[in-house]
Amino acid sequence: MNAVLVFVGGGLGAALRYGMNIGIGRANPTEFPLHTLLINISGCFVMGFLTALMALKLNISNEMRLFLTTGILGGFTTFSAFALDFAVLFERRDFTGAALYAAASVIISILACFAGLALARAIAA
Repeated sequence: MNAVLVFVGGGLGAALRYGMNIGIGRANPTEFPLHTLLINISGCFVMGFLTALMALKLNISNEMRLFLTTGILGGFTTFSAFALDFAVLFERRDFTGAALYAAASVIISILACFAGLALARAIAA
């Protein structure tokens, strides 16, 4: 059942991301990836807000938490999961772990993207 909740939530989040991509792109046509930046920022804000609200105020099921965070927000932006993981490490005062996690996530992910581009170009050539 949990997988179905994540699947449905992820589809909703992805559709929301697509809609925001289109809307922001039409409102502000530019070469700069403003749409991705705004989606990541808003997704991180909502992840922090919901996580704290669910922990402190709302009495909702683990299934609903999974649907909202891993599902909808995960489909909307996985950057929100990265930000929450970093925040948890930071709040636990694992500053070294948080710094390593952030640096590795950003640098290695970008390098992996370049590696994927290079491999696809080599195969296509």
